[in-house]
Amino acid sequence: MPSAFPFTLLPLLVSLQSCSLSHSLRYFYISFVEPDQGLCHFTIVGSLDGQHFVYYGSNTKKMLPQVSWIKEVEKEYPQYWIRETQEARVAELVFRENTNTTMKRYNQTGGFHTWQGMYGCELRREGTTGGYRQYGFDGRDFIAFDMDTRTWTAAEAQAQLSKRKWDAEGAWNQRRRFYLKSTLLRREPPEMKVTSRADYGNMETLICRADGFYPKDIEVVWTRDSEVWDQETLRGLIAPNSDGTYHIWISTKVDPKDKGRFWCRVDHASLKNPVDLAVEEAGEKGL
Repeated sequence: MPSAFPFTLLPLLVSLQSCSLSHSLRYFYISFVEPDQGLCHFTIVGSLDGQHFVYYGSNTKKMLPQVSWIKEVEKEYPQYWIRETQEARVAELVFRENTNTTMKRYNQTGGFHTWQGMYGCELRREGTTGGYRQYGFDGRDFIAFDMDTRTWTAAEAQAQLSKRKWDAEGAWNQRRRFYLKSTLLRREPPEMKVTSRADYGNMETLICRADGFYPKDIEVVWTRDSEVWDQETLRGLIAPNSDGTYHIWISTKVDPKDKGRFWCRVDHASLKNPVDLAVEEAGEKGL
């Protein structure tokens, strides 16, 4: 019962103490089989910070991008999608074999069954890292990799043979590093703009928009005379764009004669320092 995930994996223990944001990269594999009905289906989903960015299905037999930014990787690695498709097809065969092998260990020859795998890594806000790799059969834990001991933990007796075999395999997590640069450490600065519109009662509404930024974490506040201003303030949710970036808006009501005292302050991982914008600076892009 082969253990190796063919698909690209980040090194799980990378020193990134200088990064203050939290990120997670996960790959989900699942094989569905029902021998009596001739059913055999397999999928892979890659998820970065909860956003699906690649997908493979046995119906298309291709690893496909789900967001525009991951397409950029082929500029540096022209054979990227060809290679990933080939490796995903190998994973499909491995998972099919694992499903059949596990069914035999449970003395099952028919019915609907699933063999699931999840692996990935995380970069925590305080700068520490972690990794995980685990398998399940029919929705139950089967076997998982212990990052502390570098050994496998069998959740059921039927997994003991796999544990002994996989413990002898060595360093499965020594893989390529470029995903770390192109995904977990990706930075897209926000396009920022402040506009105003007339409101009821001789007041004005100032609207600050930040668009096209990545990662998701961002701080956008109003200040008056350099102090944070929360009164008469509305805030939209951080929402995704179709290209995998995010946008947000924040507004506040002001007396027109005091408009010059108000600034929109934006702080993001892509910016060297927080950026303050007034209405007159509409359209400026933070650097």
